[in-house]
Amino acid sequence: ALAICLSGPNPPPVSAISVAPADGAVLWQHEWPGVTILQPARTINSDVLITTGDMSGGVGMRRVAVAHGGGGWSVEERWTSKDLKPYFNDFVVHKGCAFGFDGSILACIELDGGKRKWKGGRYGHGQFVLLPDQDLLLVVSEEGELALVRATPDQFTELARFKAIEGKTWNHPVLVGDVLLVRNGEEMAAFRLALATRWRRLPFPRR
Repeated sequence: ALAICLSGPNPPPVSAISVAPADGAVLWQHEWPGVTILQPARTINSDVLITTGDMSGGVGMRRVAVAHGGGGWSVEERWTSKDLKPYFNDFVVHKGCAFGFDGSILACIELDGGKRKWKGGRYGHGQFVLLPDQDLLLVVSEEGELALVRATPDQFTELARFKAIEGKTWNHPVLVGDVLLVRNGEEMAAFRLALATRWRRLPFPRR
């Protein structure tokens, strides 16, 4: 087991550090100068995706290969891409692709080389969660709108959108069973979903 920690902008310019959970011993580290905010993600073959940025926003995403052998741990950069530059918003990995916000616009890149597959949909500094069994992204925009977007690499497809709450919204939506929760600093709303046809009945259910 290992833990991956992110560093800040101060020297040394280390973007990701892996430590042993038992005693905190440093296992490996990787340098990529910048402001590191977002959680890293792992690919299906245990590579690690990290991001960095500067005071103006995201700079890009990098895939690093991490291996452990007789000589200890090794870290090798596979690619660095500017086709997805998350900064304020989380990103997710799903079926060979990474989905996230490139600025305020949702984007998808493939994990083999970091090339962009599509970019579309303006949601401000919103957030989203992945519904992996349905290949969907449940997006909440900065303006309090909820949207369903396909988590597939072929093209950007928004299936539905409606106004959920009022005010600036930076919080993640949460799905618990058949209840969808959305909140911000002003209010919170709960929506009851029909389980049998959860996302096929459009528009969204009322609260």
